Amino acid sequence: AVVSSQSTGVAPKDHEVNLYNTEPPEKCFLPKKLLHTWDAHNKGVAKVILFPKTGHLMLSCGMDSKIKLWELYGKRRCIRTYSGHAKAVRDIVFSNDGAKFLSASYDRMIKLWDTETGACLSRFTTKKIPYCVQFHPDDDKQNFFVSGMADKKIVGWDINTGEITQEYDRHLGAVNTITFIERNISFVSTSDDKSLRVWDWDIPVDRKHIADPSMHAIPSCSLSASGKWLACQSMDNKISIFATQKLRLNRKKVFKGHMVAGYACQCNFSPDNSYLISGDADGRCFIWDWKTTKVYKRFKAHDGVCIGCAWLPHETSKIVTCGWDGKIKLWD
Repeated sequence: AVVSSQSTGVAPKDHEVNLYNTEPPEKCFLPKKLLHTWDAHNKGVAKVILFPKTGHLMLSCGMDSKIKLWELYGKRRCIRTYSGHAKAVRDIVFSNDGAKFLSASYDRMIKLWDTETGACLSRFTTKKIPYCVQFHPDDDKQNFFVSGMADKKIVGWDINTGEITQEYDRHLGAVNTITFIERNISFVSTSDDKSLRVWDWDIPVDRKHIADPSMHAIPSCSLSASGKWLACQSMDNKISIFATQKLRLNRKKVFKGHMVAGYACQCNFSPDNSYLISGDADGRCFIWDWKTTKVYKRFKAHDGVCIGCAWLPHETSKIVTCGWDGKIKLWD
């Protein structure tokens, strides 16, 4: 596993699974037992994300204003703690190679970090609270990122200059999520104004606006591994599915049974796209069958809200969940 002398970007090779495989597992299965518990943050965990491609490390951010990097294999240690934010950290995102990551915090700062050294490389602020942050996914545009703000704007930045490059100002409420689609030429944003908007990169007018009276605010979104489907956690206790091609709602696919009203619980896909997973407000983790939309499994994962979950990219049945009880758990 990763030790200090080794680069954090080097995944261990001595495990049952090949972490460098580019193909997802052929068939995924349901996790059955708790493997490991990390006492991660002393005030509640806000989000967990996995290291790009290999998934051998996990980054977590918490209400204690800290960000931490964890091993998922080997001794499962905490490798590094990133301190510097003054308030709870709301969102984190890795660059494509995992060498850097961005964090967005209630202290109104977005910070760029060096994953390995723990150094804060730069900071960005519009004096408003950033709710979400996203790198441009193209390898040749990794110096650009966008942030969704509490003041209804989406702001585009250039890391190299530190300058704001674009403002997308059409939403009528705080911007909750940003997801790149269509080979990264455009992105979808969701907002407290209960709408989705589709934007072409660097063009400040949305080219599509989806809002109808039956829709609720969408605080969290997740893209399937294939990039075909966007799963949207909706405040009426449903996960709605949009086809990314023309951003059409798939009315046949609605996933429900969980309680999320009022919480930004992450939803996620299994690597083979056969299951959808989500936490809920009662601390449960739900697993649905993608084809039939039936609940396959639900289990109590955390005391209080189970806010985040992710399926390890090369594992058939390993899931991490995080909650407001300050714990991160690994299930298999």
